Amino acid sequence: MRTILNVIWLVFAGIWLAMGYALAGVICCILIVTIPFGIASFRIAAYALWPFGRTVVRDPHAGVFSLFGNIIWCVVAGIWLAIGHVLTSIPLFISIIGIPMGIANIKLVPVSLLPLGARIVDND
Repeated sequence: MRTILNVIWLVFAGIWLAMGYALAGVICCILIVTIPFGIASFRIAAYALWPFGRTVVRDPHAGVFSLFGNIIWCVVAGIWLAIGHVLTSIPLFISIIGIPMGIANIKLVPVSLLPLGARIVDND
């Protein structure tokens, strides 16, 4: 079932989200200071490409630089990404067929808000 949902997600939303996050990662990697944000964007892109069967786990040993980076990310981009994920999930929740896709979109909100210090792992 996960594979079917991932393929449907990939066709309708995943490829576009992944391309957006990958583009943001490339732009962030151009400047040396924002390389950690670029790496986080690439990680989110991989998660946005194939979200079913995976989850986000916080690293308890992330450190203070991760905290400061997450604050900067949240102010500059994270809040807008989270709002975008919530707004695009609303029409998905309205349709019965789109409910799993809406849930996948909501699953992207925490990692889009605070990407540093987060690991994406399989549910198994």
